Amino acid sequence: MKKLICAMKNLFGKAAASAKTVLTKTTAEGYVDSGVKIIIAVVVGGLLLAGLYTLFDSTIIPTMTEEIGDMFSYTGN
Repeated sequence: MKKLICAMKNLFGKAAASAKTVLTKTTAEGYVDSGVKIIIAVVVGGLLLAGLYTLFDSTIIPTMTEEIGDMFSYTGN
């Protein structure tokens, strides 16, 4: 009977240690962090490109077009 109790104690001890190892393992957390970083980079990059497109479309291109038109429409005065 003593052998049976000792064997059961060892079996439960091994099972508890195995469960603790599985529950405390953090090897896959790097993938989640990397995914979140990639998503944030894509969103920030998209916002930056949209802002630059709006700036060029509304401010820089019309001004540049006007300046180029003024350079080539020289009247000789």
